[in-house]
Amino acid sequence: MAVLLTACSSRNKASKSKGMLVFADAGWDSIRVHNSIARYIIEKGYGYDTDEITGSSSITLQGLIQGDIDIYMEAWTDNYKEVYDSGIDSGDIVELSINFDDNAQGLYVPTYIIKGDAEKGIDPIAPDLKSVKDLLEYWEIFRDPDNPKQGRIYGSPPNWFADEVLRGKFETYGLDENFDYFNPGSDTALSTSLVSAVQKGEPWVGYYWEPTWIMGKYDMTLLEDEPYSDEKWNSGYACEFPGVKVTVAVNKGVIENAPEVVEFLKNYETSSELTNKMLAYMQENDAEADETAKWFLQEYEDLWTKWLPEDIAGKVQEAL
Repeated sequence: MAVLLTACSSRNKASKSKGMLVFADAGWDSIRVHNSIARYIIEKGYGYDTDEITGSSSITLQGLIQGDIDIYMEAWTDNYKEVYDSGIDSGDIVELSINFDDNAQGLYVPTYIIKGDAEKGIDPIAPDLKSVKDLLEYWEIFRDPDNPKQGRIYGSPPNWFADEVLRGKFETYGLDENFDYFNPGSDTALSTSLVSAVQKGEPWVGYYWEPTWIMGKYDMTLLEDEPYSDEKWNSGYACEFPGVKVTVAVNKGVIENAPEVVEFLKNYETSSELTNKMLAYMQENDAEADETAKWFLQEYEDLWTKWLPEDIAGKVQEAL
């Protein structure tokens, strides 16, 4: 990590005088799309050069603190809370805005199970299914093909913290009386099981999260749970998953070196739903992040133009 960040630091310092702003690419599609949106606006509207440094969440966050990285468009603050908070406290990281905080995770079902789908000729089979606890009444709908005397709930991939949460919730709510907890082995296997069921119009219940392309492409319903509280969470995870604040943050140097960009980023705000749609566009069109960013800028002009002064918005529109 020291070698990587030292190399990045040299490049960053050498390019500062040329108006270079470096973004963090922590390895997932949504941060790449948000990077591409911001980079296009900053390049075309404000005239800066931009670049990206790729690395894990921990390495890129450390790079932000050290100044090797200037801008972090999607900082999942609770996932590395201690390091992030220490950067805020030291003043090395400056939090500018909340990109989105309506992200969700938990147990989902395809909406056609509850409401049906007239176009596909699917009648609702569990119209009163609303909550996780209601599943006990509907286990027969979700029969486990390997154990038909039980239902099947698709759990989290192994070694994820969500796996621990769901297993605890499984016992706390007594779901183990009627359901088998099926470990899918990987996020790819979990996604495959969901997509396969939806394409066939079959019942499925299991763990998923937002934002993802699947949630943007398919109509899914997150089953209700008890409102979050620390007490319930610490008593067998007997409530919903807490939301995570996903921020736009910069290194302290950007405040002085690019104040107009800082003002833009203070206004940058999207949502999980919108990010779902962008990820779905990527998936359906086999698009890269840059292509998806241009699609967003063309389709959601009413949103992003509010982030910018009129003259800057005009430059971006002209470039598009």
